[in-house]
Amino acid sequence: MERRTVLVVEDERAISDALADRFRAEGYDVEQAFDGPSAVAAAAEARPDVVVLDVMLPGFDGHEVCRRIQADRPVPVLMLTARDEESDVLVGLGIGADDYLTKPFRIREVVARVAALLRRVERASQLGPADANSSDRLVWVDLEVDLAQRRVRTAGTEVHLTRTEFDLLAVLARQPGRVQSRERLLAEVWEWVDAAGTRTVDSHIKALRAKIGAERIRTVHGVGYALETES
Repeated sequence: MERRTVLVVEDERAISDALADRFRAEGYDVEQAFDGPSAVAAAAEARPDVVVLDVMLPGFDGHEVCRRIQADRPVPVLMLTARDEESDVLVGLGIGADDYLTKPFRIREVVARVAALLRRVERASQLGPADANSSDRLVWVDLEVDLAQRRVRTAGTEVHLTRTEFDLLAVLARQPGRVQSRERLLAEVWEWVDAAGTRTVDSHIKALRAKIGAERIRTVHGVGYALETES
């Protein structure tokens, strides 16, 4: 199997080194950066397969790093934040981060999240226009979801979704109108069985609503979410 490269961007050396050591032990190649400018430079030079990115950095913050990296080429990003403020999380998801973790975290959880991200990237790369068929293109009024080409349009305008956002929408779109529990969404999208992560689902739903329209996803309190298909 081809070795994957992880770029760890974290200004606290102890945390960075602990993450790097664990990733290397898991068979990854690792690059490290400790501030915003060096992170952008490392991403351009090393062309990592995935980036683990702290929000609070010297030079400029992780949000700006994410913007610049994504402008160069799409790459999955797992953001690390010391703050659990919803606005901070939504900013990160809105600029192209695929997932986030709040400090303090367990290193094994970071590794598991990265592995899940890479699996989703690999699955998506195995599909292309030749795989498309009529059942892969779902249309409701002015919302179009192309499952094979991983494209979404609202009112004819293409909407850019992160890999996680698309995978989340795809689970809802395959059974429109049916309520999907947070636990099932965690299992399908994040490959978790730990219901403690249901708040992650809520954050990504809010980010998804901001892009496709809040009215398109119905909340069933205490249960989960459903895709609304009627105007």
